[in-house]
Amino acid sequence: MTDRAVDPWAAAKERMLADQLVSRGVSAPAVLEAMRAVPRHAFVPEGERARAYDDGPLSIGRGQTISQPYIVALMTELARLEPTSRVLEIGTGCGYQTAVLAACAGWVWTIELEPELAARAARTLAELGVANVTPRVGDGSLGWPEAAPFDAILVTAAPADVPPALLEQLAEGGRLVIPLGTTSQDLWVFAREPDGIRRESIIPVRFVLLR
Repeated sequence: MTDRAVDPWAAAKERMLADQLVSRGVSAPAVLEAMRAVPRHAFVPEGERARAYDDGPLSIGRGQTISQPYIVALMTELARLEPTSRVLEIGTGCGYQTAVLAACAGWVWTIELEPELAARAARTLAELGVANVTPRVGDGSLGWPEAAPFDAILVTAAPADVPPALLEQLAEGGRLVIPLGTTSQDLWVFAREPDGIRRESIIPVRFVLLR
């Protein structure tokens, strides 16, 4: 997306990869390259750009945040995407996670409840030339049944329990990556296998609540 030779953010990106991602165990080459290529600074408000590659979430308005780079990379890696993967994202937000997914997958369908955030994300993605994304404004807990099944579903806000529609829309072998909980939260992976759904708790996290 950006020529690394003339990218003024290149050093900050490389520090982010080394200090925040690789040091914590993120190792999938496609994920690391996506995190290097996608310009996180383009997705944060102008006043926050100096902190764009810092190790933490940032406010993007409307009570929402852009997730910590490590969490974006971890969730993407946990989805185990292929270049042909069909991905559903619940919670477009500013579009940063969307762009990282789009760099690793074939197509991304993304749903955002807040029209203002959805419109801003769509503009940023278009400006960056991210073309393999279909956005929608609506209730993400319902999923996107007419585009299902999905090879991966990522949820970027935390419900108390897994919305049943999301499990129903997982393809065979598909993986749902989702934070669960209200006062206390954990990141979970639900995988659809031939004999049913396998679930695994990954790490404690802190996300805004799914509305």
